[in-house]
Amino acid sequence: MNISEKILAKHAGRDKVAPGEIVTCKLDMVLANDVTAPPSIKEFEKIGKPVFDREKIALIPDHFQPAKDIKSADLAKAVRDFSRKHKLKYYFEAGRVGIEHVILPEMGIVGPGMLTIGADSHTCTYGAVNGFSTGVGTTDLAVGMATGEAWFKVPETIEVRLTGKKAKNITGKDVILTLIGKIGVDGALYKALEFTGDGVKELTMTDRFTISNMAIEAGAKNGVFPFDEVTKEYVEGRVKTPWEPVLPDADAKYSETVEIDLSKLRPVVAFPHLPENTKAVSDIKEPIKIQQVVIGSCTNGRLEDLKIAADVLKGHKVHDDVRAIVIPGSQWVYKEAMRLGYLETFIDAGCVVSTPTCGPCLGGYMGILSAGERCVSTTNRNFLGRMGHVESEVYLASPYVAAVSAIMGEIAEEVK
Repeated sequence: MNISEKILAKHAGRDKVAPGEIVTCKLDMVLANDVTAPPSIKEFEKIGKPVFDREKIALIPDHFQPAKDIKSADLAKAVRDFSRKHKLKYYFEAGRVGIEHVILPEMGIVGPGMLTIGADSHTCTYGAVNGFSTGVGTTDLAVGMATGEAWFKVPETIEVRLTGKKAKNITGKDVILTLIGKIGVDGALYKALEFTGDGVKELTMTDRFTISNMAIEAGAKNGVFPFDEVTKEYVEGRVKTPWEPVLPDADAKYSETVEIDLSKLRPVVAFPHLPENTKAVSDIKEPIKIQQVVIGSCTNGRLEDLKIAADVLKGHKVHDDVRAIVIPGSQWVYKEAMRLGYLETFIDAGCVVSTPTCGPCLGGYMGILSAGERCVSTTNRNFLGRMGHVESEVYLASPYVAAVSAIMGEIAEEVK
């Protein structure tokens, strides 16, 4: 079996599972946010049971928080009241909150071999720490909170074999955008992506979080990395609950293999209005002027992401025609970025630095686009109207390309 099959088999109490089988599994963690928890809570109340385990549910209001209006305040209150009623261990709100997919790994709430469902499509992020994690809908989330179980159709798995060494200006964002450009936004529909090969060791944990986070943008059920020394260094002493590393069997079966040579990658951007519309920045012939840059989100709001951007911006100024918004992914990231001088660099360069929030990624607040405006963003989606007006445009990129573009006032990979 491969990694996803092994994790599902164990949690289903089975020796073996095969693609296409329907299995019911015990859950290690159930997750929701301020947008998705309230409707799930309504469904949960209909079941008439207490939560299955107050230490295995995480509710994190991060999408519209701190509350931007009365509706978002009401959403947060519903989550807060439910969490207090059921005495949930993992409830974090303003001042203690971060973006859900940043703080769960950071705080050691998810780890190797764990099975997690979340009422958020980017729950697949935790595959970076060698777990099986995936997004679900309102009803499945409610049932999960009540029973601690969920059903799965065992997915086929695509092997993504990584080889070579990446250049200094190449990040996990370039890897995943290149992959999505190869196979398309439906290229892994209801399949698992499993990353293998010698190139895996070239990737930092931040790279891996970014890659697993955007597995869903290829239609994948999840995106999972094998357990190695990089994973071990990250989770040891961090993950407090029992965890078990998972590696694929030598004869593991995959539906297909996609190869990516990291040494051949160039910085890329995804053009509107799909993540599959990838182009190497160096292949852009005519200047694409921009009005906004966003650096942050559950995809690229970690400390290493901010370091990459700060290293580029240090000693430079954001272009007069550009608004640059930096959003740390958690309070810890914010504090460390402050201690290391990154926030000072951003402010000196002319950036706005926000409290941790999802904010502009989903068109919430903190950077909504007007008609005709273009934004280079380190977020994960550039759908029509995703960040504001339907006549605006979002170009997805790495923190490196985003920072360079902020200085140059156009999409660029080099400060000139």
